[in-house]
Amino acid sequence: MTGPRHILLVEDDQQLREQVYFALKQEYEVAQAGSLDAALGQLTQGRSDIVLLDLQLSTNGTVDEGFSVLREVKRQVSDTVVIVMTGDPHYETRLRAIEEGAYDCFTKPFDLRELKLVVARSLERLDLERENRRLRSEVIRSASFQRLIGCSSAMTRVFDMIRRVADSPATVLLQGESGTGKELAARAIHYQSARRDAPFIPVHCSALPETLIETELFGHEKGAFTGAVAAREGRFEMAHGGTLFLDEVGTLNLNVQTKLLRVLEERQFERVGGRKTLNVDVRLIAATNEVLETLVSSGRFRDDLFFRLNVLPIRLPPLRERKEDIPLLASFFVHSYCEQCKLPLKKTAPEVMQLLMEHVWKGNVRELENVIQRAILMADGDTLLPEHLPAQISGSNRPNGPGHVSIPPDGLKMDEEMARFEHELLQSALLQAGGVKTKAAKLLGLSKEQMKYLCRKHGVERKLSPEG
Repeated sequence: MTGPRHILLVEDDQQLREQVYFALKQEYEVAQAGSLDAALGQLTQGRSDIVLLDLQLSTNGTVDEGFSVLREVKRQVSDTVVIVMTGDPHYETRLRAIEEGAYDCFTKPFDLRELKLVVARSLERLDLERENRRLRSEVIRSASFQRLIGCSSAMTRVFDMIRRVADSPATVLLQGESGTGKELAARAIHYQSARRDAPFIPVHCSALPETLIETELFGHEKGAFTGAVAAREGRFEMAHGGTLFLDEVGTLNLNVQTKLLRVLEERQFERVGGRKTLNVDVRLIAATNEVLETLVSSGRFRDDLFFRLNVLPIRLPPLRERKEDIPLLASFFVHSYCEQCKLPLKKTAPEVMQLLMEHVWKGNVRELENVIQRAILMADGDTLLPEHLPAQISGSNRPNGPGHVSIPPDGLKMDEEMARFEHELLQSALLQAGGVKTKAAKLLGLSKEQMKYLCRKHGVERKLSPEG
């Protein structure tokens, strides 16, 4: 690193402060502070590479004020190195200082030559950490594509397909499980295309009631239905000249599918309740987490619309198929959320990364993002640890090998325990599925008949949704 290195010396003993100052001033720019207020004032004025901190700043000899400065330094500038100086001989004080983020701790009196050596070494470490962060950021930038992130071969193929299809007027069909980044891919295609300066209009079809989806897409005229007090343009008109993204297109009803097919074929449509034919110039990108061919076979999706949508298919791989991208994604989310929450950048413990690599990630990248966000909010220190992860990832909610389960001295009845566990699984699945039996059965890997039997057995049928 070029330029002078800055050290903030916080010490209320003027004689010792001057000794340290003169020992360091030949090699570094050294600012001085003799109290808590002066130290905090110096921190707000500029950034220091190293803070040499006396823990016992208060007149009563306690270390409280010194630790206040230490915490403020780590809050404001997490990569500043703090070296603690203390007259407290107790080992617990030194241990607490290290736990709260100090690089080293000297007990007074100390050798100035040793202090200079530790300062030099801590600056070498600081430079290395800053360079690692710079390189990590560079790797993320080079491995990202409009916030789609990955360096795996699977994601490299996705990036290549996005580049190839971006300027084509043809419809793109994005296929992939929930949380794989289909909308991010759609935005990447739009912003790589010649339409980048025109609107990108997303429509989440599954979130709209069936009675509203047609008017949302195509608009309506005044008086078209009760409550239509004024004419309203739909999403196709809003996206004119740009891109319309239809997420979960497989949930559209057959009537809307027919009208959508006409737009794709003729670039024309009428608003609901209208007679005037409108022309539209829109590039359509559709997405689905269902297998549309299966919907076609069951008669729930028009085959001619499927062929119109499936011109340029791109499959977004689930996270379990590209686990080598997990460290890159985790690093990106840690940086993003620490910056967003105005928190010092947190490190990730190796055992945390190991747990992240081992997890199944049924919710894909979206689940990983939520887990990292939660861990950052749960972590008080500067490192994400296993206890900051949800129980289903850290393993704290499940047995850890033979002998881990506690059995009462007088024993238990295995049939009763199995029934209790079965009931808990059933309740959890129903809760996660919103009370819909078919969804809960899928979560548990059960057939429809097996699910009905379990519901009767445990007396939960009356609580279920009508959809179940």
